[in-house]
Amino acid sequence: MTATALIVEDEIFVALDLERILTDAGYKVKAIAADRSTALQEAGECSFALVDINLRDGPTGPALAQTLSQEYGLKVVFVTANPAQIGEASNALGYVRKPFSEAAILAAAALASAGGGHPANDDLVLIDDAITG
Repeated sequence: MTATALIVEDEIFVALDLERILTDAGYKVKAIAADRSTALQEAGECSFALVDINLRDGPTGPALAQTLSQEYGLKVVFVTANPAQIGEASNALGYVRKPFSEAAILAAAALASAGGGHPANDDLVLIDDAITG
């Protein structure tokens, strides 16, 4: 079964680049959402989400990640230029810092679709590792 992604990003060219990377690698992308409400409308049938911190409706990414994880069962990886804004209660697996490489996004998708383990990529920071060490 192919993992299905939700891209939550308000910068359309960044979102389209993420979509291209994922689809070229064989993932399905259900939707691109630029804000919290659209993301929640599209979250069904997705297995993971790549989420920016600052969206069209403000810095709603961390709270959105918690909702996507707790209420929809999605695995979440942040893709952000502002990892300091993540906080501790987001329920995300990790983050990729912008600007990102294709390898980093593929490592994030592999982590999120597999549901655990350490990816073989230094560009993906696991949240537990960032908090503890």
